[in-house]
Amino acid sequence: MTLTLEEMTVEEFEAFRGMSVQNYAKQNIKSGTWTEKEAFEKSEQAYENMIPEGRNSSNHYFWNITNEQGERMGWLWLYADPFHPQKEAFIYSFGLYEAFRGKGLAQLALQTLDERARELGAERLALHVFAHNETAVYLYQKMGYAMTNIRMRKPLC
Repeated sequence: MTLTLEEMTVEEFEAFRGMSVQNYAKQNIKSGTWTEKEAFEKSEQAYENMIPEGRNSSNHYFWNITNEQGERMGWLWLYADPFHPQKEAFIYSFGLYEAFRGKGLAQLALQTLDERARELGAERLALHVFAHNETAVYLYQKMGYAMTNIRMRKPLC
């Protein structure tokens, strides 16, 4: 099977951004980083800071992951600065829609991304994953990603 990365339309990007802001808020609540009261506002601000020009922000790529039948299977958001000193691109967001999960397609999508990132001049990829997302941690390790730092927390009450 061959997957392609197709640029999101304006409408697709707006839907993706809305979903992403909500998900980032939820993940930060779950990780204990933000409270429910502040999470949405902080998430919205983070997105505004990262992509002030939205879909047209420099060096940011927003793609639909598409199969041979043209079905939208998921999404990818990559930041690839051509002047990065280590030629490192950063995956801000990656996911498959529920119907496509658990079938080995995430690995294929990441391999497709590897090729595209190389075309953009990247020599390595980096990402952030929340520790509570064990499925994603396992996938990334399986695909050759290594931990570069670990943040830990201990509750006192």
